[in-house]
This record gives sequence, structure tokens and C-alpha cells, in this order.
Amino acid sequence: MPISTYIKDRVRSFLQFLHLDITPNLRYDRLTLRIMQKVIQPTSNCIDVGCHKGEILEQIIKLAPKGKHSAFEPIPVYAENLIKEFGDKVTIFPYALSNQAGVSSFHFVRNAPAFSGIKQRSYLIANPDIEKIDVELRRLDDLLQADLPIHFMKIDVEGGEFDVLKGAVRTLKTYKPIVIFESGLGASERYGTKPETLFQFLREEVGLNVSLLKAFLNNEPSLSQSAFVRCFKESLEFYYIAHP
Repeated sequence: MPISTYIKDRVRSFLQFLHLDITPNLRYDRLTLRIMQKVIQPTSNCIDVGCHKGEILEQIIKLAPKGKHSAFEPIPVYAENLIKEFGDKVTIFPYALSNQAGVSSFHFVRNAPAFSGIKQRSYLIANPDIEKIDVELRRLDDLLQADLPIHFMKIDVEGGEFDVLKGAVRTLKTYKPIVIFESGLGASERYGTKPETLFQFLREEVGLNVSLLKAFLNNEPSLSQSAFVRCFKESLEFYYIAHP
């Protein structure tokens, strides 16, 4: 690991420990961890989609040591590192999840890998160094053991979350897991996602409510469709939780 990356990760962990939300992402990370601590039990079965370096996966293993977990990461170097670090505890799949199987080009942003995805998106860096690679696409429903209940999912795929959800419709309808997902302008619209359609899919097709992370922790009412659409279109929030 480069020294600069190590220092950045250590500073991030320290700020999270102090609950100092100096960036929106730090706030989302802290709220995500609090939700995980609230809903994940020692025997929960969990899924991490867009696993990246494995920060969330590491917490999943700590919170649910007796659960059966799966993680998905299509960037080869990251998938290999995940297998080395977690392969004895978690099933690591080197695939990009979608609503259909196949092969797709994938934009690996070498100088900002967290922005990598199937489609190009807006980037928060001046000169993104993009390498196009081919990745295998799979549907989550085709990979999971059909009778294995799923309790928690995290989806962070830089705009492709609706395709991931549509490829997991059986799992979502059957087990109604807690799902933390990112969605918003700058990425999701590149996949043709419309917030109204995404909300209706979650509420009407699979039977899950949608809330903001903080509201869920405070036991506040879930979002209405109009509120979700406003958050999406005005970029008021980017992370949500789908829940029974």
C-alpha cells in the first residue's frame, strides 16, 4: 500500500472515531456503520456489492462472525487482494453485478478507483486516468443459494445500483433484507435510472420502504415517492436505506 494511501486511510479512521464529519462521505460512512451495528446479528448473512478495499466487509465479518457472506468486486487487483485477506471467511466474486449476465467494458479510474464503474460518470478530480477493462456481468439471484436467507446488503456501484437490484429481485422479495445503497445525479442517470421508477420498484415490486440513513436510525417515517425524487433530483442526499 502506498504511504499516501496508508496515511489517508488512518486519518479517515481517526476522524470516524471522533465522529468528525468533515465531508459528506465521512458522514455516510459513520451512519452506515451505526446502521450495521443496529441491524446485523452474529448469524446474519450479508452481501457487499462494490467491495473495493473491503472496509465494509471487514465490519460485516466482525458483526456477523457466524454468518455466510458474499462480496463482489470486478477490478482484478482489488478482487485478488480481497481473496488474499478475506477468502477464508467470505466468498469473493470477481464480477460486476447487473440485471443480466454477459461481458461489459468497465471504466477503471486508476487515480480515483472508488469512482470506477461500467459507465463513465462525472468525476470529482480534474484528470481522471481511465483504463477500460472487460468484466464479467452476473445476476445476484443466479449466484446465491436459493434457500439462504439474506439479512443485509450494501450496494455502492457508482450509478449501476438499479440494475443490481433488478438482478436480485427474487432475493429481495423473498427475504426483504436491509439494503444500504448509493443513488443520485452524476452517476445513476448514466444508466437511465429514473428516481420514480427506482422507488416504485422497491416499494411496489419487492415491498421495501426507503429512508434516509439518519432518519432510519432515529426511527422516523420512511420517504414518500415525492420526497425521494426531490432528494435525487436536487442532490440533497446520495445514500439511502431500503428496509421492511
